[in-house]
Amino acid sequence: MDVSSQIVIRPACNRDVDVLVSLLDILFCIEEDFISNATRQRKGLLLLLNDERSIVLVAEKGREIIGMCTGQLVISTAEGGNAVLVEDMVVAFDHRGMGIGRKLAESMLIWAEEKRATRLQLLADCTNKSALVFYEKTGWQKTRLICLRKISPLKKETGA
Repeated sequence: MDVSSQIVIRPACNRDVDVLVSLLDILFCIEEDFISNATRQRKGLLLLLNDERSIVLVAEKGREIIGMCTGQLVISTAEGGNAVLVEDMVVAFDHRGMGIGRKLAESMLIWAEEKRATRLQLLADCTNKSALVFYEKTGWQKTRLICLRKISPLKKETGA
């Protein structure tokens, strides 16, 4: 039996947060720009779960959550409407290569279309070769844009 046929993709709920924090720990150990911090990740996940302009999707096999992907609507002036910022795509190590990431990405595309988004975009760590290969194989295109960031003084003051 095909493993991907045993996978259910569904919106996450509050009871899933602890498992999702564990998955984010896997992701943030790969991504050099981020540090795993369970308190912050829990807070961020709860914000996403309670915001109608975002979604947290989980991949579930039986009752075990083995992958996740988050998306948030942003307004694109270039598109003249909604776009989706896809973040936090991760599949547990022992379940990779089974089509689970593809199912998560397809489900995110469906959600984006339901929200009338005309573009999906994501950031990927340039050292995460397996993720870059996955995104290329599933139709994502590189742009000439680069990501820049600046830490807010608010974060420095609050330690958030």
